[in-house]
Amino acid sequence: MKAMIFSAGLGTRFKPWTDHHPKALALVNGKSLLQRNIEYLQQHGIREVVVNVHHFADQIESAIQASNGWGSKVYISDEREEVLETGGGLLKAESLLGTQRLVTCNVDILTDLDISKLIGFHEANRPLISFGVTNRPSSRQFLFNRSMQLCGWKNNSTGEVRMSRDEHELTPLSYSCVVVFEPEIFPLMRKHGFTGKFSLTDVYLRLASEHQILGFDHSGDRFIDVGKPEAVEKAQALFR
Repeated sequence: MKAMIFSAGLGTRFKPWTDHHPKALALVNGKSLLQRNIEYLQQHGIREVVVNVHHFADQIESAIQASNGWGSKVYISDEREEVLETGGGLLKAESLLGTQRLVTCNVDILTDLDISKLIGFHEANRPLISFGVTNRPSSRQFLFNRSMQLCGWKNNSTGEVRMSRDEHELTPLSYSCVVVFEPEIFPLMRKHGFTGKFSLTDVYLRLASEHQILGFDHSGDRFIDVGKPEAVEKAQALFR
């Protein structure tokens, strides 16, 4: 199984570090976010990883080369011309990811969600997509029915709601950015007209009306979004 780590973002919330470096190379207890996520995947037997690059791409490529991929085989998906967000980035990397089931994660998320358990959940239920969620405060949340099937999305800051399925008694849960996809995701994205720059959130909400997309609740696991410099200190307390 291969994985993709989304690492191409501009990191605007992580200034001033990202004025001169990519966020992927920000350090938490002496290890970069990229190294930590590569080693996280290794813990679950995943040693072939696609990393997309845009902002200070040369620095990321140099770090991977100097470290010999921290023990993994790393493929570069080059987005230097235009950062494509998560959905566009995944679609661009299709040829590097092959035709097998795959895992994705975000470079600025640190968690101890058990990927092996997530994959086991996915294999038992056989959806198109399974992703980790937790019961924690967030500005945006996905909405699930009693079967943990994705039905919609809500922006808690603006009140905007987008629905894929007309159901009631929905539970809001927050996205953990660790995802298992079946390889059919690629032809389905093309079938529905996705191209260029777009978010995986849009993909999930478009496909959830016709396909099973499930949330895997791992509430209680360690989780932190290292999206801002002030989060580094908290991350260092959680992840040694």
